[in-house]
Amino acid sequence: MAAVVLPVIALPQISLAQPNLRASFPGRRIGGGTRGECSARFLANLVPASSVFSPGAGQLIGLLEGPTASPQPLKISFAPYRPDAAPVSSGPGVSQRLLPASPASLVLISAPAIKAPTSWESTYRCPEGAAAGELDFVQSASPPAVSLLLPQPEAVDQPIQAALQKLHKACGRSLPLAEIAAAFKLTDSLGSGWPEQLPVRCL
Repeated sequence: MAAVVLPVIALPQISLAQPNLRASFPGRRIGGGTRGECSARFLANLVPASSVFSPGAGQLIGLLEGPTASPQPLKISFAPYRPDAAPVSSGPGVSQRLLPASPASLVLISAPAIKAPTSWESTYRCPEGAAAGELDFVQSASPPAVSLLLPQPEAVDQPIQAALQKLHKACGRSLPLAEIAAAFKLTDSLGSGWPEQLPVRCL
């Protein structure tokens, strides 16, 4: 009996690997623009330089607000991360907080439970700008600090988690700016006008 030879059908390879979000996330941990007192005010999510962070079981996250003569409220938004789409402003998994205006300070808050990759945006709620000229308009929205929160911690998250927990013990007190900036490797990002001591606000 002749052997039956069956044709070999090439099947497409299916990749089971998930994208490495820690290497590919296009976020920025420092917000603020270059024009307008509100839009240009320093704002940073206290996360690693990659702007990707897992807060761990404590869900503690922090922000650093820079000096200004006219503080504005701080808007914090959390939404399911979609690599191929802009963050949504409403719907399942979306939450927002509006924090009161304050001078330069360190702010500590609890993030919602992180069960899947979550986009975190922080921005000042700037007042509406007025026209500076017929073709030149003042930007009224402050560019946000954009970070990604992940449910699974890695070694890179541990120094940030430890620093946030240490700072949380100082709620209601003030700490040296130099100490805070060094803990999050932000010393070279700070401009002028900062006070030597920053209040720690736990909200």
